[in-house]
Amino acid sequence: MIVVCGEALFDVFCDGETAPGYALSARIGGSPFNLAVGLARLDAPAMFFGGLSHDLFGRKLAAALAAEGVDVTAAPRPAAATALVTVDVDAGGAPTYTLYGNATAERQVVPADLARVPRDAAAIHVGSYCLAVEPVASTLLALVRRQHGRSLIAFDPNVRLTIQPDRNVWTDAIAAMLPLTDLLKISDEDIGLVYPGTTPEQFIATALDAGVALVVVTRGAHGVLAATRAAGTHALPAHRVEVVDTVGAGDTFQAALLAHLARQQLLTRAALAALEPAQLLAALRFAGRAAAITCARRGADMPTLQEVPPQD
Repeated sequence: MIVVCGEALFDVFCDGETAPGYALSARIGGSPFNLAVGLARLDAPAMFFGGLSHDLFGRKLAAALAAEGVDVTAAPRPAAATALVTVDVDAGGAPTYTLYGNATAERQVVPADLARVPRDAAAIHVGSYCLAVEPVASTLLALVRRQHGRSLIAFDPNVRLTIQPDRNVWTDAIAAMLPLTDLLKISDEDIGLVYPGTTPEQFIATALDAGVALVVVTRGAHGVLAATRAAGTHALPAHRVEVVDTVGAGDTFQAALLAHLARQQLLTRAALAALEPAQLLAALRFAGRAAAITCARRGADMPTLQEVPPQD
């Protein structure tokens, strides 16, 4: 079981102008929500641990997760509203996110809720802005510390300065997480936002020195860099695809990477540290093929295992 921790919310898209305003459509989302769905669609057992409201949006999120086969029994149900995030997609398909809501359900996860999370989980994934807002950030860090050495710890910062604009909060969260992380996935954009002037290669070296077993840097159209101490650093080009938008591409990549490693019985810190270059490249290629499918669709529409080609 892979436990995915963080936010579930609604992405709100503009479908065009009307005389009095805008036509909007709301779609279930949130990076950890997407990741949990992506795992389930790739036949990897997934559990969601994040605050789900009892409002109409929260009920829809819970039902959608359950319908995908994600276990929601651990999800707290606080008496708070669901967060709404507008998604403004530019001409190149890159999204900008603006959060509407404060003290919303995804933030209201507290230490008492940790008893819901099974101690025998194969992996714990944390990330996105729930590591940068309270009280959920402290709760998730406590969970990671509890499970460190017991479950594989996966981390994707997924930086959102429009939601938490204080860079120091992000750097503090990343600094706290790196020594506890086994598998780190981060985008080159996130590195640039939080560590201006730092190259992906420099960040990889920092993360490995901090104790991360496998570091993966996604670079959009420029492909992926990945490194372990034993296997060294490897680069893969991006898959060519007609991009509709890149919403959920990183979540798909991480879901596919975790699912592939789980299928190959490599979802442990020891296995990651001992990866042969061929094993690492096979995992990255599978994740890249899955992410390319999401880029060819609108929004975070994650592929099923049957949709992902077996070869490049």
